[in-house]
Amino acid sequence: MAFVNGGNIRKGMFISFKNQPYMVTKTEFVSPGKGSAFTRTKLKSVKTNAVQEFTFKSTESIEELDVSTKEMQFSYIDGEEVYFMDPRTYEQVSINADLVDGKVGFLTSDLVMYIVFYNEEAIGVRFPNTVKLKVTYAEETTAGNRVNAPKKPVTVETGMSVQAPLFVKAGDVLVIDTDTGEYLSRAN
Repeated sequence: MAFVNGGNIRKGMFISFKNQPYMVTKTEFVSPGKGSAFTRTKLKSVKTNAVQEFTFKSTESIEELDVSTKEMQFSYIDGEEVYFMDPRTYEQVSINADLVDGKVGFLTSDLVMYIVFYNEEAIGVRFPNTVKLKVTYAEETTAGNRVNAPKKPVTVETGMSVQAPLFVKAGDVLVIDTDTGEYLSRAN
C-alpha cells in the first residue's frame, strides 16, 4: 500500500477514492499566490465508469492502488467487451469498452499493449504512445490550397477518421498519437 501527496497525482494513476478504485484521467496542478497549492482531478470509476471531478490539497495523502500490468495483444471486440490475449499462454481477458477510453479506433490485430490488473481483475489499458495505421480512403487534393498547412480527413484501417496533411493518400501508413488522435508523420 503506497501513498502519494495530492500534488504528485498524475494522469493514468489508479487511486483509492471513497474506498473504490478510480483511474485519474486528468490533472491540473494549481499554485495560487495566496493559500496552499492543490490539484484538480478528473476521476473515472473502474467499476461503474462514472466520471467525477475532485480537488486534492497538495499535502493530502492519497492511497495509490497496487496494480500490476501484463503485456497482451488485442484480439477482437464483441459488443461492449474488448478482448485481449496473452501471446505466451493464450489466456484471454475481456475489458469493458468504456475502460478503453474512446480509443477503440487505435486497436489493430497486431497491437501489443499493457493491461492493468487490480486484485486479479482487469481494470484498464495502457496504450503505446503511437500506433501505425494504414490509410484506406483519402480524397484527392487540388493544387493551390497550401496556405497554413491545411489538413483533410482520411479514413484509416480501423474506420477512424484522422486529420492529415494534403499529401497523404490511400495506402500510406501513418503514425498517430494515441493521446490526442493527431497525425504525427508517415511511417517509413
